[in-house]
Formats: sequence, structure tokens, C-alpha cells
Amino acid sequence: MPDEPRAPEETPPPSLADRLRQPRTVVSIALPLVVIGLVLANLPGFHLDRLTSLILGASPGLLALGFVTYYAGFPLRGYRWRILLRGSGLAISTRDASEIIFLSWLVNCVVPAKLGDVYRAWLLRLNYAVSLSRTLGTVFLERVLDLLAITVLALASGFWSFRSGLPPAVQVLFGLGVLVVVLLSAGLFTMRNFGARLLRRLPIPGRLLEYYDRFEEGVFGSVGTAQIPRLAVLTGLIWATEAGRLWFVIQALGFGSDVQLGISGTFFVALAASLLTAVPFTPAGLGIVEAGVVGILTVIYGVPPTDAAAIALVDRSISVLSIIVLGGLLYLVSPKVRGTGGARSGGEMAVRGQYE
Repeated sequence: MPDEPRAPEETPPPSLADRLRQPRTVVSIALPLVVIGLVLANLPGFHLDRLTSLILGASPGLLALGFVTYYAGFPLRGYRWRILLRGSGLAISTRDASEIIFLSWLVNCVVPAKLGDVYRAWLLRLNYAVSLSRTLGTVFLERVLDLLAITVLALASGFWSFRSGLPPAVQVLFGLGVLVVVLLSAGLFTMRNFGARLLRRLPIPGRLLEYYDRFEEGVFGSVGTAQIPRLAVLTGLIWATEAGRLWFVIQALGFGSDVQLGISGTFFVALAASLLTAVPFTPAGLGIVEAGVVGILTVIYGVPPTDAAAIALVDRSISVLSIIVLGGLLYLVSPKVRGTGGARSGGEMAVRGQYE
């Protein structure tokens, strides 16, 4: 197969500073914050003074444990992506993969439309002689693994948490979860067996077909049967760090005995929140996730509105605000942002012929 045309891939996306100045980005951040404030102010049973005292009275030690648990997921994510990239022909260290992922999460936290996923592929392209479209295929496969894991684990934890009887709201969520699994499975089956064939029947330029071929190679060529068990275990551990973060937040706020979630309920709420981040309208699902978490905690688990809001805000401070702060610092010093942190500047790399 001929080498992928490279000129279009060398054009960098707008810088992060440029993205932040765009009106769409400003509105996507400001509007959800206003909505959150209005919803909380009009939420029956919500007390702002109690919310402030709850957050200020949180245990720093337990919050630190939640922070460490959450950030333990990034090297796991880096290792998983390294496996997928190696299957596609690129040998990259877990540290480098984790750094690129962390920078992409920063972008997802400050700009809408999940542009961090595209930025991740572009950063890899900037630092290593790789195909952008094939790299996007590995990122897409990783997202599919995450969605499948979130859905399956949420279903399992939900059934265990509500084994005495499923509330109507949970039945709706379960139905959506099953629909997600069916659609993902059908989409992968169609792409694998009919994707290229169907596209070639459409009036699509040959260059775009070449990009699709490499994208499909990245999706299906990056993993073999032997890697599936290891990827499944890694994905499970990754999402356990998300649930662990929420569990420590609840304990830090002093709700250990008052908020009756248990381990299974904590998994269910954390995974449902993560699924809501996939909604691309706001950065990191801002406004949508908070409303969803408060709704699940109050409606399904009977948590008082003020307590539910405290849990949601503190949890999101770790999963979003800390990413913005630490990711912003990394963005300022990382050589990968400038394209000097990989193989093109002498870094360690091994690439199969089709990547060259």
C-alpha cells in the first residue's frame, strides 16, 4: 500500500490558547457554570451554607488518597495505549504514552467536542514518524474498550447494588447501556466486514479512502486475540481508579455511614458519570456530569441534595480542575507540545515499515 499523503497531517491544529479565546469555547464553559448555579440555587432542600461547610470540612488525607487513586489510572492508560500502538507498529514507552494522554485530557477539559482525542493523535504524529489516521484508529479502539467496560461494569454493579429491585430510573439507564453495547458491536462488525467496501461505492476521493484504510488498520490491526485478556484487565483496573476516587471523596466528606452506596453503588455512580463525559457539547461534560451525578444520588439513592452537590463538586475538582492545573503546567514545559520529545528529536522508537 502506498505511503499515506503527509502534507495535510503536518498542519497543526489551533493552539490551546487560540482555542480558549474562541467564542464557542468561552460559551461552552461559561454557560454550564451558570446553569449549575441556577439549578443548585433552585434545588429543593439545597443549602449553600451547608455545602460550603461540607467542602471546607473534608478530610485532606482522604482527598489525597482519592487524588492518588485517580492519577494511578494514567500510567495504566499509557500502558494500554502502548500495547495498542505496538500492535500497530510503534514502540513507545509507557511514560511517553501517559504524558501524551495527560495532555490530551487537558484539552478535553477546556474545549468541547472531545478534541483532545484528535490532539492526542496529532501530538504522537508531531513527535514520531507515524500515520495520523492509523493512530486515530488506536484512539478510537481505546474509546470503544472504555465504553464497553463502562457499560458492562455499570450493569454488573447496578444489578448488585439494586438486587432487591430495580428503580424505574435505573431500568432506563440499563436499557441505554444495553443499547450502547449493541450499537458498538454492530458498528465494529460493520466496519470490519463492510466498511471499506461500502465507502468505495460512494463518490469519495481516493485520498480519503486511503485515510480510512489506515484508520481501519489502526482499529483492527492494533490488537490480537492474545492481547484481549490483558487489555480487559487493564481497562477494568482503569475504571476501578475512577470508582476509588469517588469512594474516597464520599469518605472525606464524612458520608461514610450516611450515604449508603457501598462499593457497587460507588462503581455505578462513577461509571455513569464517566459515560456522561462522552457528551461532546461541553468540555469534560461540564454541567451535564454534575447534574447527572446529583440526579442519580438524590433520585436513586436518596442522598440529600446538598450532600449530593458536595460529592459531585469535590469529585469533579479532582477529575477536572486538577487536570486543568497540572495539565496546564505540563503543557508549558513538555517538549512534546513543541515536537521535540520523541523519535524525530532522537528519542527511543521502533517502527515497522508501513509507518515509515
